[in-house]
Amino acid sequence: MDELVAEARAHQPGLIVVDRAVPGKNQNYLTPENQVPDHFLPYPWESCIISGGGWAWVPNAHYMSPHKVIQMLVDIVAKGGNLLLNIGPAPDGTWDQGAYDLLAGVGQWMKLNHEAIYATRAVKPYKRGIVAFTRSKDGTVYAIYLPAENQKTMPETITLEGLPVSPGSRISLLGQSSTLKYDIAGGVCTVSIPRALATKPYCKDAWVLKIQAPS
Repeated sequence: MDELVAEARAHQPGLIVVDRAVPGKNQNYLTPENQVPDHFLPYPWESCIISGGGWAWVPNAHYMSPHKVIQMLVDIVAKGGNLLLNIGPAPDGTWDQGAYDLLAGVGQWMKLNHEAIYATRAVKPYKRGIVAFTRSKDGTVYAIYLPAENQKTMPETITLEGLPVSPGSRISLLGQSSTLKYDIAGGVCTVSIPRALATKPYCKDAWVLKIQAPS
C-alpha cells in the first residue's frame, strides 16, 4: 500500500486515500461500514451504508425508506461525518424501482433543507435526543427535529437542550419568513411552533429550525 500510494501521489499530490480502518500515513479518513458511530468523531470519516440488498446487485432487494435515510444522514452530518449510500446496479446498469423511489424521497427533502446539510460543520452538543445540530460557515445553527415515521404534525414546542441561544437571536423554520417565539430559562431554549405551521409541516421526515445570532 505504501508503494502504491507514493506512486499515485507522485502524479496527483492531493490524492485522498482510505486504507479502510488501518491506522497509518495512508489513512486520510475512516470508513465505518454499515454503521453510524454513536458520538462525534474528531477526524474525517464517512459511513458506508448499504441502502438495500448488498454491496452488489441482489434480486428482489428491499430498500430503506426515505425517512430512515434522511434521519441517518442528519445523524451522521451532526456528528461530523459524510454518508456514502450504496446502490448496487443490475447487470444491465439499471437500478431497482425501490432505489429510484428512495432517492426521489431523499431528494425532495434535500431540496428544501439542503442548507442545514451541505457545507456545514458539527457543533456541540451535536445531538440531544431527537434533535440534531449543524452549523454553517457564517455561524448560523440548524436544529433538526427527527420525528417518528408516523408523526405527521409538529409538536407545539421544541426544546433545544445543551445549545446556547443568545437573547435576541432570530429563530425560524427553514424556508419560512416568519420569526418563531421562544423562551430561554435555565440555559434551555424552548421554541413555540404556531398551530398553523405545526398541523401542516413544510416537509416530511425531519424539520429544521434556523437559528441566527443577533447581528
